[in-house]
Amino acid sequence: MPLSPHEVDLFEDSRARLEAIAYRLLGSTSDAEDAVQDTFLRWQATDRERVETPEAWLTKVLTNLCLNQLTSARARRETYVGTWLPEPVLAGDRMLGPADTAEQRESVSMAVLTLMERLSARERVVYVLREAFGYSHGEIAEILEITESNCQQIYRRAKQHVAGDRARAEVDGAAARRVVEEFLAAAVSGETERLIKLLTDDAMSAGDGGGKIPARATPIIGALAVARFLRGLFKPTHAKWDLVGGSPALYVEVVNGVPAVVVVVGDRVVGVMSLEVTSQGVAAVRIQVNPDKLERATRQWASSEHGEPFLEAL
Repeated sequence: MPLSPHEVDLFEDSRARLEAIAYRLLGSTSDAEDAVQDTFLRWQATDRERVETPEAWLTKVLTNLCLNQLTSARARRETYVGTWLPEPVLAGDRMLGPADTAEQRESVSMAVLTLMERLSARERVVYVLREAFGYSHGEIAEILEITESNCQQIYRRAKQHVAGDRARAEVDGAAARRVVEEFLAAAVSGETERLIKLLTDDAMSAGDGGGKIPARATPIIGALAVARFLRGLFKPTHAKWDLVGGSPALYVEVVNGVPAVVVVVGDRVVGVMSLEVTSQGVAAVRIQVNPDKLERATRQWASSEHGEPFLEAL
């Protein structure tokens, strides 16, 4: 039976929330959009008169689709070239979802999205629905068809996994931005010691080129090693310019809820460097240069206004 205007509106009113859930679960905007579209097709095909609570029904269908996607995605990532990192999303994109609380903002940060890769698919679902969207354990249990007590156990386990790897205190947004700007100035200067002072002793750097742009296949560990790598990365050469199609400009922008370095050539985003800033220093540098994962960021960048770049040309 064709959808009535009211039934279409019911779905569209839920679209932004469904996209935000799917993005947190899958770490990919294109996969999230596909999951939401598949949910719409199932909404269209079902006997909607028998659906008592459309919002709960849509969330359950989307969640099950994402669970299946997570299982297949992990198999694909075993053959992924190099390190897999989540897709960065610029500020203002509805895919980021709610950001009213610290927990909601943290749940979409590049640091937590990366850490959630270590969780089981079910742990990830419980953590996201509870932490970012405030679903009760009873509601999540119904979605996953498990007991409420089991849901609580899964949530505690997932939260311990995430919190255990994020023991260092975060800093506020304004302080983080100052650190990012200082970090960028130090990296461009080529002075290794300046960078080391900003990094934690066990700092980590990882890059995702997807086999299309050169990137280190394995993470770099330790302040000195990371500083030396970044010094070389920020050293301008014509070979690097040729690789990205021109001389890049560097901006400090908000990405996934925190300040980050956005590398732009013309109107194209060619790289996003997300810094995990803690009270002890920069604990991680995650660099996304896979062009497939920067397409949405490029579209958003081209359609929005920006201030002056931190550095006009590298």
